[in-house]
Amino acid sequence: MSQLRARLSILGQIFWVFFKIGPSSFGGGYAMIPVIEREVVQKRGWLRQEDIADLVSVAGSAPGGVGVNSAVFIGYRKSGVTGACMAVLGITLPTFAIVFLLSVFYLHFENNPKIAAALKGIHGAIIALILLAAFKMVKTSIFDKATTVIEIAALGVLLFTSIHPIYVIAGGVLAGILIVGAKERTGMKVRTEKETTPASDQQLLFPEYYI
Repeated sequence: MSQLRARLSILGQIFWVFFKIGPSSFGGGYAMIPVIEREVVQKRGWLRQEDIADLVSVAGSAPGGVGVNSAVFIGYRKSGVTGACMAVLGITLPTFAIVFLLSVFYLHFENNPKIAAALKGIHGAIIALILLAAFKMVKTSIFDKATTVIEIAALGVLLFTSIHPIYVIAGGVLAGILIVGAKERTGMKVRTEKETTPASDQQLLFPEYYI
């Protein structure tokens, strides 16, 4: 009975966390990342800080929205398939409600100068959220010359060519596999994430991950 209560409690927490995150989807999935990080990493310790970069990579490369994919990943990791379902339900309900209300009222107020001004303000805030998510990914994902070169090359391809992003993602996967394989064959030290000091802030905040 106590196990059932504990499971229902965690499922309720998963639903509520993503229900609160859902309204931040005004900026799309990437604008959700800072909010997800604050709720899931900083407040509850469900993931480590360095897991966020992996989360965004997996969620961004898989079909579907980044926000929903992230919710599935976190919910499943925390409480299996049921947890994933609760996370998706939580993150989509407020989004559905907001889009429904906007679709009802937008046609009547689309030419209202106050509505136009409000949307411009939202655009600016969304850019800030996406830049913050990118900055935090850079801190954890770029940690050696190889990752730096891959990042610069991918950015250049996206900015100056018309190649589809899916090919850029596939190229990054292939480059990572080849680089790690080459390092292993030549006896070089292989790192797949940024090294942290033993007395890092993450250990102090979430010591259960380092036991």
